[in-house]
This record gives sequence, structure tokens and C-alpha cells, in this order.
Amino acid sequence: MSRQHSRLKSVVVGVAITGAAPAFAQSSVTLYGIIDTGIGWQSSQTSLGSTTGGQSAVKMINGVWAGSRFGLKGAEDLGGGTKAVFQLEEGFNSATGAQSTSGLMFNRQSYVGVTNASYGSLTAGRQYASYYQMLSPYSPTTWLTGFYGAHPGDLDGLDTIYRANNTLLYTSPKIAGFTFSGSYSLGGVAGSFNRGSTWSAAGQYAMGPVGLAVGFSRINNSTLGGGAFGADSTTSSAGGQAGISAVTNGYQSAQAQQRLAVGAGYTFNSQFDISATYSNVQYLPGTGSAFRDTAIFNTGGVVLHWKPATTWDFAAGYSYTRATKANGITSSAQYQQFNLSQYYTLSKRTGLYALEAYQRANGQTLAPSTSGGTHVIGATATLGDGFNSTPSSSRSMVGVGAGIIHRF
Repeated sequence: MSRQHSRLKSVVVGVAITGAAPAFAQSSVTLYGIIDTGIGWQSSQTSLGSTTGGQSAVKMINGVWAGSRFGLKGAEDLGGGTKAVFQLEEGFNSATGAQSTSGLMFNRQSYVGVTNASYGSLTAGRQYASYYQMLSPYSPTTWLTGFYGAHPGDLDGLDTIYRANNTLLYTSPKIAGFTFSGSYSLGGVAGSFNRGSTWSAAGQYAMGPVGLAVGFSRINNSTLGGGAFGADSTTSSAGGQAGISAVTNGYQSAQAQQRLAVGAGYTFNSQFDISATYSNVQYLPGTGSAFRDTAIFNTGGVVLHWKPATTWDFAAGYSYTRATKANGITSSAQYQQFNLSQYYTLSKRTGLYALEAYQRANGQTLAPSTSGGTHVIGATATLGDGFNSTPSSSRSMVGVGAGIIHRF
């Protein structure tokens, strides 16, 4: 064999080994999902914006304890303690088989990134902003569900309905109990870096039985000066605006939304823990908005969780929301909500649940008018965020539900 041929053979073998090297990297991909279906009753149901004609309704409900979904998530060891990670998650209606957001295959999450135990993680794609990531452990939805137990209409974004497209999110490693996170979602509007963007910053402290988090988030409408919610807005779901309810219906033309929240929790023992939250939410008008004064909502809530046995979980919660007087409103809107939940564990993957909720609304709020502006109406009740499009026509609303959830 010639020297030249021997050298060529060595190069070919070296290239082959190099090309095959990634096959030896440790990696994993997991298929997972949740199916959650039940039956619910509400004392009054009408269309959004209506204050008359409500009737009681019994219907099949889904994604109540946890949103029905399936997904793929994975990680690959890149060496040096660094891993590549990804997650693709699709929500669906278990009662009909339809996508939870029509036109979006992976409507819940769709991101890729890198993570390192010493330096933190950086991910890019459709995901939850830092505000939710840090505050979620203290959210009322943990034990009361978002469907029945989120603060009215999920006004403060402590449930999972606000997902941001085009998001870069960094989360630090945990240092002495502290974790910090920041995210920025690019609107991609030509000539403007700010229009349509979402940005957030948050921090969390968790050590022993004590937990505390604070977060801020701003969502910008991609429509210049406010008005109809622009499709380039990063919290858009196939062009639709999240979080429209009887509470915020008259403010959906805002130029921007701002949320500041504080959450805390304390674990007494293996049976009892308590969590509490406070939030300040502002809907900011622009020149194209249908309202003129900043709408401000303050909400406080508390949840007590009791686990008397390994198979049982019980919880009770209360929240109070009050709006400011603005935009011709002479009596501030107020919402008081009471929640109970019961969960029975059948197995590691399957459980049964029951939920009861009551809300009382008082005062006035805004609703869109047929002329394109807004007008003042009496505030009506809307439990959690599962009834955003089907609120009560009156000031009171009772809701009960029961279902089964299976995780795979």
C-alpha cells in the first residue's frame, strides 16, 4: 500500500469517526400528555357583553384540572454540563378532538434552547414569559384550577392563557434560594422594535417552607396607537387576543397591558400549605383605543391546601378584585370569588376531581358598543377563565364541575 493511499485512508476514517460522534451523545425524547374531561353546570350563561337573557347550562367540559394536551420534549448532552433542550406541546379539546387554538399545531409551547446547571437556561420560541414562570408556584390555579379558580377572567395572567410568540427567555440557576428570569418577545413589525413586543422580568426565592416571587410583564399591541389587536402582537393566538372576558371586554383595544404581581407561599407540614397573591393590572389606552383613561385593577387572593391522606387533596380559596373609577364609570367594578376543590388519586396517573365556585360582581365596567366605541354597563360575574366567552348575565354566578384526568 502506498504512503499516499495510507494517508488518505486515515483521513477518511477520521472524518467518519467525527461524523459519527454525535450518535454517542446521551439524548432522550419523551412523548407525554394529559386527557381531562368532565361535566359542568353554571347558574347563568349568556354571550360576552350581554346583561340579559342568561340561562343555566349543563355541558361537557374539558381541560379543567389541567389542559388536555400531548407533547414531545427532549434533551441532548452537549458536554461540559450543557444540554440542548426542546419542547413541542399541542392543546386539544378532549370532548371533540379539535385543536384548542385552531390553526396552531403546537399552541401551548414550541421552543428550543440550551441549559447548564452553572449558567442557567436560554430558550427561544413560543413559551410562557418570565412573569408566569416565576409566579406560577403561588398561583390560585395550582389547586383551584384555572377553569374555575383563576382570578376573574385570568385578569392577572397567573394561569396559562398568556403565551408569547418569538420569545427569548433566560432563567438563572438557583443561587442561595434565588432564581431570576427575563424574557423578550419580538414583534417583528417593520420600522418599530417595540410594537407587538412582550417583555417581562421576575425573581423567585424558595428555601425550606418559604417561597416568594415578584414579576412584571408588559404586552404591547402591534396596532399603532392601540385599537384592534394586531396579529403581529406576540401574545396573539392565531391572530386572536387572549384574556378577553366580562372584566376586560371594554378595554381590549388597549395600546398595552401591564402586570405587576407578588406571590408567596408557606408549607406548615406535609398536610397544610398556604399561598397568597397580589396583582396590579393596567390597560393603557392609545390614540386608537375605544377608551381614554387607564383602567387599573387590583386583586388579592389566598388559597389554603389540605392533604389529610395520600389519596386526597382539598383546597379553599378567596379573591377580591377592584377596578378604579375611570372612563365615565362612577361605581368601581368589584368581583368577589369563592372556590372549593376536591381531588382523589386513583393511581399515579389517574385522578377524580370536583369543583365548586361562586362569584359576586358589583359596580360598573365598560363594554364595546355597536358604534365602535364603548359604553358603561353593570359588571357581571365570570368565574375563573373557563367562562370567558360564556359569562353570567347577572351579578352572580355559581359553577360546579366534576371530571376525570389521566396523564401518560
